[in-house]
Amino acid sequence: MNAERDLSPLTPGVVRALTDKLYEKRKVAALEIEKLVREFVAQNNTSQIKHVIQILSQEFALSQHPHSRKGGLIGLAACSIALGKDSGLYLKELIEPVLTCFNDADSRLRYYACEALYNIVKVARGSVLPHFNVLFDGLSKLAADPDPNVKSGSELLDRLLKDIVTESNQFDLVGFIPLLRERIYSNNQYARQFIISWILVLESVPDINLLDYLPEILDGLFQILGDNSKEIRKMCEVALGEFLKEIKKNPSSVKFAEMANILVIHCQATDDLIQLTAMCWMREFIQLAGRVMLPYSSGILTAVLPCLSYDDRKKNIKEVANVCNQSLMKLVIPEDDEIDEAKPSMTIPAEPTSEESLSKPEAVTTGESQLNELDVTALNQSLFFPCSCERVQVTLNLDGIVQVLDYHLSDTSIGMMTRIAVLKWLYHLYIKTPRKMFRHTDSLFPILLRTLSDESDEVILKDLELLAEIASSPAGQTEEGHGPSDGSDVRPGPVELHVPARAGQLSSSSTKGLECSPSTPTMNSYFYKFMINLLKRFSSERKLLEARGAFIIRQLCLLLNAENIFHSMADILLREEDLKFASTMVHTLNTILLTSSELFQLRNQLKDLKTPESRNLFCCLYRSWCHNPVTTVSLCFLTQNYKHAYDLIQKFGDLEVTVDFLTEVDKLVQLIECPIFTYLRLQLLDVKNNPYLIKALYGLLMLLPQSSAFQLLSHRLQCVPNPELMQTTDNTKPSTSFKRTAASNIDYTELLQHFEKVQNKHLEARHQRAGRAEQLDRRVVL
Repeated sequence: MNAERDLSPLTPGVVRALTDKLYEKRKVAALEIEKLVREFVAQNNTSQIKHVIQILSQEFALSQHPHSRKGGLIGLAACSIALGKDSGLYLKELIEPVLTCFNDADSRLRYYACEALYNIVKVARGSVLPHFNVLFDGLSKLAADPDPNVKSGSELLDRLLKDIVTESNQFDLVGFIPLLRERIYSNNQYARQFIISWILVLESVPDINLLDYLPEILDGLFQILGDNSKEIRKMCEVALGEFLKEIKKNPSSVKFAEMANILVIHCQATDDLIQLTAMCWMREFIQLAGRVMLPYSSGILTAVLPCLSYDDRKKNIKEVANVCNQSLMKLVIPEDDEIDEAKPSMTIPAEPTSEESLSKPEAVTTGESQLNELDVTALNQSLFFPCSCERVQVTLNLDGIVQVLDYHLSDTSIGMMTRIAVLKWLYHLYIKTPRKMFRHTDSLFPILLRTLSDESDEVILKDLELLAEIASSPAGQTEEGHGPSDGSDVRPGPVELHVPARAGQLSSSSTKGLECSPSTPTMNSYFYKFMINLLKRFSSERKLLEARGAFIIRQLCLLLNAENIFHSMADILLREEDLKFASTMVHTLNTILLTSSELFQLRNQLKDLKTPESRNLFCCLYRSWCHNPVTTVSLCFLTQNYKHAYDLIQKFGDLEVTVDFLTEVDKLVQLIECPIFTYLRLQLLDVKNNPYLIKALYGLLMLLPQSSAFQLLSHRLQCVPNPELMQTTDNTKPSTSFKRTAASNIDYTELLQHFEKVQNKHLEARHQRAGRAEQLDRRVVL
């Protein structure tokens, strides 16, 4: 720089002034440079103009000496002013050295660089747009500058550049998006504020369609929404709100599929604002895009289901999540149950997807909340949407959905409302897509049975509704030889089971190999399996039987058919090896049968035994009821088999009478006084035709010790009228009798023998238990 020839056409005086430490002298030198360049412009001497710019850049602006760099910056600005509208021809040479000084360690020099660039841009105006990316990159760094003067200067330059972009229609948005996508992940709050301000500006320009590139920046926007600064969060809220307005106005041009994955992740954010905003977006996406969102169902459910159990502190999120859940459920239609090979999936128009957007996973992987292992699996199965330029198949990923539902139902820490929502989803899927859902029934069955132990009655009700649908759905019918895989569930003998008819529910093929009447189609193969597993559940979890057993059975009687429930359970209990459980279960069923309003119709059916079906049911129940002597007598009372009841009570003298036995007799006496046995008490008026009823009641009286129950029954029998006093009616008229002809086709002798056989088994089992207890006591003493 000391060689004068190297710096011509700059004079030695100008060179000295440019390197002076005083700003005023450098300014005078800049005016001289401006004058010199104007002369070159007038002469159209482009080579000399380039030479001057090169000298100012290489020898001054990029010099090691700080004052020289300051001189170079003001000199380049002077060149730009002198060039005027022609500065666009030299912008690359003018801008690059100035941007280099943005990184200078001296804050004062960074300020001068900002001032110089402001002057260059102000002169060039729209000509700087081809260089917008490098200018934006430099400005984004200055926005986070710690020096307030530098920040102030950068803000002036930033506003100028925004004005230029706003008034121009030549902005290269395609070239800018990669830079924006990179810078949007900055953690510096000033850089974030700078980014958001630019997004708001670009959104406001009518000629710039930023919505097309929203998938590129949406994840970054949600990241910024979690900033600590309230001002930045508010700005980001506004930006996202504007985007959502545009989406609602122009849904046909929105790339819903490319953004679904991003929303799923942020719907699980720990930050309430991020989660609520993402959930609102998800709600709009599901309602606007419809079945386009179906391939993402498992991921959406992963995000939405836990929110349904939020308390009032997150009430807004819970309400929006509920709308998302309901809207998504409505997208599943019966056509989704079509066999994949038989019928093509529904198709809808799809937007073209750029290769770049498919190959850039960072918008997903940089999300604030990380999915657990199951969530990632579910997303991998469902969140990558297969796009094409023309049409895209929309298929229901049932495997992924069931996996997510199963996970949430198995999670004991999940809230009640979430469990209810999961059960509603499964029920809905069995209604809309039964054939596909039955592929998952064997894996779902254990968890559905465990859910019967839930603390919430509402959860149990939904679980029972689902199990009832599985047990009665025509899609669960299996051909002969293709029943449930569990060999222990196969019945040793034919048992006819019926459900109330549902119009159009069964085709002729669905009942192949199964007995049924035209009006009552048979249950499917899962019904009996369900009954077996339910009783196993009661056997292994006695607390469930005590606390919820009656509730569960009563609800099943409403959902399915009471006759089927009792018939099947009695049939299963007949082969129960745990005799103590069998006795307890029979007692429970008998109590339900005699006291529940839901079983009024079944009681009436058994009361008269007029039909072959009712007599068949009585015999089936009787054989299992023999596990409990007192319940057997109560069944005979219910069915008006009074002679047989008397015969049974005669056998009680041979039984081991325990305190529990007497307690059950006491309860039976209490039941006789209830409204259910009103007809029985009225029959006591007809002494002549009901001698065995009176004998049976006296038999119970003789069994009881002189307790309150003894007094109650004794008082009742004292009210039985004298037969001679009852003969005051006109003998010419046929007497009104409560007598019922004994049911035909019932071998009561054989039933009595069966009763004795079962009681002998119980006696033997009690002795074995007593023997084991005695041996255990001896071991303890030794």
